[in-house]
Amino acid sequence: MDSAPDTEEQPGAVSAAASATPPRLLPWSSAGGTPCYLVAENGGSRLSRLADEMEETQLETGAEILAHARAVLGDTMSPYTEVRYAGIRLAECLGDALRVAESRGMRLTGVPDEGEAGGATPGV
Repeated sequence: MDSAPDTEEQPGAVSAAASATPPRLLPWSSAGGTPCYLVAENGGSRLSRLADEMEETQLETGAEILAHARAVLGDTMSPYTEVRYAGIRLAECLGDALRVAESRGMRLTGVPDEGEAGGATPGV
């Protein structure tokens, strides 16, 4: 007895690809540094809310670090170590902000861009 191929859809059924929402790039990476994605029916899941909160915290931290860095860089007598620390933190915050922008952009278009979403955010 032959069974129906796995790719054949039942009458009236909606394909998984057509009904699924696009994957969401999460604001953290795996232990190996690869991007993490969430596939959920809606944005109201517990993990979606946690990701929203983390994105908000990352953006707030970035604003705080930017204000601190401006103060350090505006002082011509700032020690090298403070300037270096400010630069390192700015790079971290920029990486976080770029990841948030990429994630939100993917949700607007609904299709991840393989060239941008294929690897971890630089500097993160």
